[in-house]
Amino acid sequence: MSILVNNDTKLVVQGITGRDGSFHTGQMLKYGTKVVAGVTPGKGGQKVEGVPVFNSVEQAVKKTGANTAILFVPAKFSVGAVYEAIDAGVKLIVCISEGIPTIDMIKIMAYLEDKDCRLVGPNSPGIVSSGQAKVGILPGHIFKPGRVGVISRSGTLTYEIVDHITKSGLGQSTCIGIGGDPVIGTKFIDCLDLFNQDGATEAVVVVGEIGGRDEQDAAQWVKKNMKKPVFGFIAGKTAPADKRMGHAGAIISGTAGTAAEKIEVFKKCGIEVGETPAEVAGLVKRALS
Repeated sequence: MSILVNNDTKLVVQGITGRDGSFHTGQMLKYGTKVVAGVTPGKGGQKVEGVPVFNSVEQAVKKTGANTAILFVPAKFSVGAVYEAIDAGVKLIVCISEGIPTIDMIKIMAYLEDKDCRLVGPNSPGIVSSGQAKVGILPGHIFKPGRVGVISRSGTLTYEIVDHITKSGLGQSTCIGIGGDPVIGTKFIDCLDLFNQDGATEAVVVVGEIGGRDEQDAAQWVKKNMKKPVFGFIAGKTAPADKRMGHAGAIISGTAGTAAEKIEVFKKCGIEVGETPAEVAGLVKRALS
């Protein structure tokens, strides 16, 4: 089993005719994802990697039954693209775009409250359900079907930890890059809840970083609700205060949001924390052996 994406995912790629959209469409198709449509306004009727292009998401959904959308759209057009996908009736939106203003994300989240639609991102590398579907820019070759769920705020760290889990002989059920912006559509707790209910996931790895309280809130949720072992890795142990490190949300304010604080909360809530990606994989391997 898996969560969010699987063999039944029918994907529409917004921005499919652009450089990134066309390249990653080819990579997702190569992985086995059912990419059924693309959208670029004014370019309907074309094909990219054999995928039909439509002028709107609404047209694409009506013609192909697409239930998931991914955005390869410049930030200044991404807000409109998200609303378009929501209104077209897709159930899942994965937003790769970076640089969406926080105020716009607050409005989008309010709009989603009464909609049957989930947003992952923005600034997300995407989702992979190993052996089933890849919706995003994650390198497919490092994944192997298995029993470990992975949730991460960081793209490249996700790849490192997934690679070590695979090389340890284990594999992944689903890996989700939730994005590193201050306001995101799907948080750690949302993913933990889904993994908690997934019969094929036997352990979960949470990859966090400095800034905010999402990791601390997730740890408290794990302590109260999680039925499966959870392991952690926190990036940014040497990051200085009041300087943004990479992601828009990765900034320490005073003593809040430091790596040390997050690690301390993790440990108090029963989450084993690895010092390196390789150590995280070793902790998981030992627990599932």
